[in-house]
Amino acid sequence: MTSTTLSQTSLHEWHAAHGARLVDFAGWLMPVQYTSIVTEHLATRQRVTLFDVSHMGRFQITGPAAVPFLETLLTRSTSGLAEGRIRYSLVCQQDGGILDDVLVYRLAGAKDPRFLLVVNAGNREKIWQWINSYADKMEVDLEDQTLDTAMIAVQGPAAVDLLEPVVETSTTEQATGPSTVNDLGYYCCRRVKVCGVETLVSRTGYTGEDGFELILDTTNAMHLWSELLERGQDVGAIAAGLGARDTLRLEAAMPLYGHELSEEINPYQAGLGFAVDLKGRAFTGHEALAGFSQNHQQACRVGISLESKRVPREGYQVLTVTGDEVGNVTSGTFSPTFERPIAMAYVEPTYANLKTELLVNIRGTQVPASIVKLPFYQRKQTTKT
Repeated sequence: MTSTTLSQTSLHEWHAAHGARLVDFAGWLMPVQYTSIVTEHLATRQRVTLFDVSHMGRFQITGPAAVPFLETLLTRSTSGLAEGRIRYSLVCQQDGGILDDVLVYRLAGAKDPRFLLVVNAGNREKIWQWINSYADKMEVDLEDQTLDTAMIAVQGPAAVDLLEPVVETSTTEQATGPSTVNDLGYYCCRRVKVCGVETLVSRTGYTGEDGFELILDTTNAMHLWSELLERGQDVGAIAAGLGARDTLRLEAAMPLYGHELSEEINPYQAGLGFAVDLKGRAFTGHEALAGFSQNHQQACRVGISLESKRVPREGYQVLTVTGDEVGNVTSGTFSPTFERPIAMAYVEPTYANLKTELLVNIRGTQVPASIVKLPFYQRKQTTKT
């Protein structure tokens, strides 16, 4: 696939003009870095960065049957989800394999139910077809808003300092909930104006830091992006690419579809049992997941710390100290925060205990490693829930 056939976000011209290294990511031409991954990673941990995440899929779901529709599709119940709240969930196939991990936003209440489903860029077409196959049987309306909207992540300890002065209550939608971003709870959202632009703001992210994700019309994206970076100079705001986003999420032990999650992996293996509500409801994959919930012999996701400077990569073998293969690495990096190699892997449950000594086969060299607690990095919680 050539760059001329790749989709571009509404911020593409800014990325190109500011020296971004652009790569094909799930069919989109996206910035992987501007300066260096380490610089952008540390800026997120210490100050605040802006990420263009407009490639993520965004589907609006409305209609009288919106709630039962989502109850059929998602592993986690949405029936009790209050307006302005967000829930992490999974879409599974009948055999319990994960089709995608998603965020579901409750945008409007019982009289006129309206939801937003945010899905991974690489799974957008697959999930769109999947949910449409169910929509034919229920009274719902689906709208793919991906190309009409932009999505910007503002992440880091100074995210509130950057956004608070430029946020005001929206005039196009009845104001409910907190009027400032500082008062917005974790996994909550509301419509406000940011730098004068109508925006859906959520206190969510994929970095392990406090932060927000902003969804707005594409026509206003360049103005808002540029304005936030300009106003953010006082707090050290910079743009960051998908390279830093990946190292940040790995330190925070957030699974990535295509690595820790796939159609061959079920939620319990991945440590995502919290995102499965089995009691009192039925959904696609329910029967299979009920069985997996009691299966303690499955390979499971673990954290691995290595003693050398050599970085484990996806697919590398995890071995016992006697050389028997017991798992495989799914993601690995040299952690900018801890200045050592870290990885996530799936290993046989017998070897998943903390401090278990193992080896990782890195291009023919067996490097000592040990099982460690996830997440590798966890910030101090200061936001409301």
